Amino acid sequence: MAQRVLRKQIGNFLEDFVPGQVFRHKGGKTVTEGLFTTFTEFSMTTNPLAKNARVARAYGFDGLVCPPGLVMLVAFSQTVEDVSENARANLEYIDMRFGAPVYVGDTIEVETRVLEVTGSKSNPKLGVVHVQSIARKNLGGRDEAVVLAWQRKVQVWKRDEKAELHTGRVEPEAIECSLWLPAFQPTRDYKAMAHLSNADTYFEDFEAGTRIEHSRGRTMTSEHIHLTAILDNTSQVHCNQFMIDLDPKQYVGGELIIFGGIPFVLCLGLSCPNVGDNALGDLVYKTGRHTAPLFAGDTVFAATEILGKRDLAGRDDLGVLETRLLGYKFVRAKDDEDADPNAPSGWKRVQIFELDRDVVVKRRSHYA
Repeated sequence: MAQRVLRKQIGNFLEDFVPGQVFRHKGGKTVTEGLFTTFTEFSMTTNPLAKNARVARAYGFDGLVCPPGLVMLVAFSQTVEDVSENARANLEYIDMRFGAPVYVGDTIEVETRVLEVTGSKSNPKLGVVHVQSIARKNLGGRDEAVVLAWQRKVQVWKRDEKAELHTGRVEPEAIECSLWLPAFQPTRDYKAMAHLSNADTYFEDFEAGTRIEHSRGRTMTSEHIHLTAILDNTSQVHCNQFMIDLDPKQYVGGELIIFGGIPFVLCLGLSCPNVGDNALGDLVYKTGRHTAPLFAGDTVFAATEILGKRDLAGRDDLGVLETRLLGYKFVRAKDDEDADPNAPSGWKRVQIFELDRDVVVKRRSHYA
């Protein structure tokens, strides 16, 4: 009797998506101490809420607070198998709003609704899927809560170039997701802890129209494969070099692309000493996109533009910074290229990421 052979294909292709379709993603993920430590240290986060349990509890949190980038990574990665396992690229993040704080021991589960499917006008093998996702923690528990809601657009391959698509659009759902913030306690001695964060990153220190070039950089190595794996992100373009070698022209750069969530959180971390050290949370990421790929061997840098400032309703102790976070790398300039005034001689600066980010920041008048 001949052996039965099954060649199973995991994940959906463009023709599999239907507007209105809902995925209740497999697995879920509990935030362990190891996961928390790995990503807060890797991303170079400096905010004391993620580093010092005494400070976090004094401010009214239950313990060390997961940085927003880590919450995003844990939630986003759960969507990969159903949405972007067979993607070419992640195109855009839209209206990413944060809700309840996430602590070590919390379990996050995610579901996603397909909003729109469109075919590419230039490449019959490709198209775009627009989805809306919601992440909840501790379902069924007394502290069940929404921790993150967002939309994204992803470029997905077709399985069969001639397949008909389920084109169309449904409207996104109205999802209640508002950032939880601890109350200000006038009797609490916040100023006794002020030395544990930077002295020049309070709301009063920022001015609209300023661009801050963050001094730190971080070189990415093949460690990105491990980091992606421990998030359960299975997209093959991040971990299967053999697949890419079989048809390198089909894949950007002909080598493994670093999972977009990694430069995302790294840019947040690199900016933290100058922008986020005295933040109590990230309110919303209005829009974000990867503008160039990142590969092993590249070094990530970041800059932040202060676009505006505003009061936070009902909180005279806090304000909102409206910012644009920019990630970039340097590549060798070609002999026939003009000199780049933003780069050392022989190099040019390439933007890899941008994110419009509203950050809730403490006022010095109340906390220092």
